[in-house]
Amino acid sequence: MENEFDVVIIGGGVSGCAAFYTLSEYSDIKKIAIVEKCPQLAMVSSSAKANSQTIHDGSIETNYTVQKAKKVKLSAYKVRRYALNRNLQNQIIFENQKMAIGVGDEECEFMRKRHQDFKEVFPELESFDKGTIRKIEPKVILQANGEDRPENVIASGFKKDWCAMNFGLLAEDFVREGKRIKPNNEVFLNYKVQKIQPHSGGYTIISDDSREIHAKFVLVDAGSYALPLAQSMGYGLELGCLPVAGSFYFVPDLLRGKVYTVQNPKLPFAAVHGDPDVVIKGKTRLGPTALAMPKLERNKHLFGGISLDLLKMDLNREVFKITWDLLSDKEIRDYVVKNVIFELPYVGKKKFLKDARKIIPSLRLEDLSYASGFGEVRPQVLDRVNKKLELGEKKISTNKGITFNMTPSPGATSCLQNALIDAREITDYLGARFDLERFYQDLSPEELD
Repeated sequence: MENEFDVVIIGGGVSGCAAFYTLSEYSDIKKIAIVEKCPQLAMVSSSAKANSQTIHDGSIETNYTVQKAKKVKLSAYKVRRYALNRNLQNQIIFENQKMAIGVGDEECEFMRKRHQDFKEVFPELESFDKGTIRKIEPKVILQANGEDRPENVIASGFKKDWCAMNFGLLAEDFVREGKRIKPNNEVFLNYKVQKIQPHSGGYTIISDDSREIHAKFVLVDAGSYALPLAQSMGYGLELGCLPVAGSFYFVPDLLRGKVYTVQNPKLPFAAVHGDPDVVIKGKTRLGPTALAMPKLERNKHLFGGISLDLLKMDLNREVFKITWDLLSDKEIRDYVVKNVIFELPYVGKKKFLKDARKIIPSLRLEDLSYASGFGEVRPQVLDRVNKKLELGEKKISTNKGITFNMTPSPGATSCLQNALIDAREITDYLGARFDLERFYQDLSPEELD
């Protein structure tokens, strides 16, 4: 049959591309395809414009527990090791300082305790006092008048670390390698999936222009679109989706490396942080903001991209109850209102300046400019049965030759770990071989111990 593959991966972001590479390099599956709705790979969430370009290993993300950091570190080091093994330094992976700062006595006490706890996971993690921070990241300490900011400030981090990555270019590299290893592999661009239909021995993936591709196994790594595709086939009906869009502001080249702030444990979204942009030189990005919107993907027009699939998923009593419960908490409600204001012309910039000055106290209003076209939607999964927001990644394994992944941040960091999990499921289902030992030798030798 024409366009017949062993595995078809829906979604050409870094997660789908990592699965494409992993199956190509470490399994004996002969023919793999990726289908992607855009004209290029990694144009949505994996684009350098859509994320903070950070390899999240748990060392400076203050909402991570020690146990979560142990797990995420193994995932992050797989991605880092792949890039370093491929000699992609200063092309795809970049080295600079990174730190999490505590501002004020309460946060400083939290950072002191956290630093001691996390030394178990990151033995080379350093603690920086105010004077040391001034040397490493002077703009974090100095006010506009050149004097030190009055608050107590301490930090925990690394003076140098391979911690920044262009995940869009990483996705492209995964696919180049996958096609080199197995020339029969294919990539189908401009292929927007309309529906997936079972057929004898597998599935048919039908595009919106009636093209067809056939697969023995389908892996859906389509970000915000994964759950609607699952529900169109009768899976995941107990779930809903809260799409949250992040926006960023540009400032001049004021930070030398990554500066993260203490996360409010009540808020399921990232605290504001500063990152030197790895693509647009001479710019530092501050953000993200967090704005819920009825879209599965950002669109330059206010009402463009509003999703009927999302409305079908979420127009029910359970999702309204989860949303009501979230907004009943004053801190969360105030946070939501503040982030709505962040999106407003002029007023939003003035409001954001207050948060941004936690990182750069000398920042002026004229230093800030809204990063138009930057940021993307992250699907936060809602559990309609238990009536709660589910944090982190969600997988629907049907055991029928099709799996759906929803991977909000840090899905890019975990792309090779998730690819490993998917590859083992796929090879088991197809009766194929997966070389786990060589995968670990190449990408995670510490897991061989």
